[in-house]
Amino acid sequence: MNPEATALDGWIDLLSAVFMVVGAVMSLGAAIGLLRFPDLLSRMHAATKPQVLGLFLLLAAIGLQMRTWWVWPVLLVAWIFQLLTVPVSAHMVGRSGYRTKHLHRELLTADELEAVVQKAAAKTAREDGTGDGSQP
Repeated sequence: MNPEATALDGWIDLLSAVFMVVGAVMSLGAAIGLLRFPDLLSRMHAATKPQVLGLFLLLAAIGLQMRTWWVWPVLLVAWIFQLLTVPVSAHMVGRSGYRTKHLHRELLTADELEAVVQKAAAKTAREDGTGDGSQP
């Protein structure tokens, strides 16, 4: 084995180790945020942002360690699946938490969803015939 290949392997191993450590720390930070943050919206943020980046770094570390071309498309599909599903699930959890009052309104700086929810409640009340549009 020539010295240039050995040096390149050392740099790839070092980069892979850095990616693994940083990815693991990001995922750990997401887990700690889920346990420690005070309300639903803060926890939702902690569960989505660092987790996706941490997963990307861990998948990149795996790809670098495997040193084969065929593993990269599989890892890319796994990461794209996370990128597509995590925001949608976080949005759904946030909406359901908002509608069921599982958040601290005093922590919100702007409540852009309130008008939409009130309008939908009024429309539902009109269709049901209850009249006033207030929620039960």
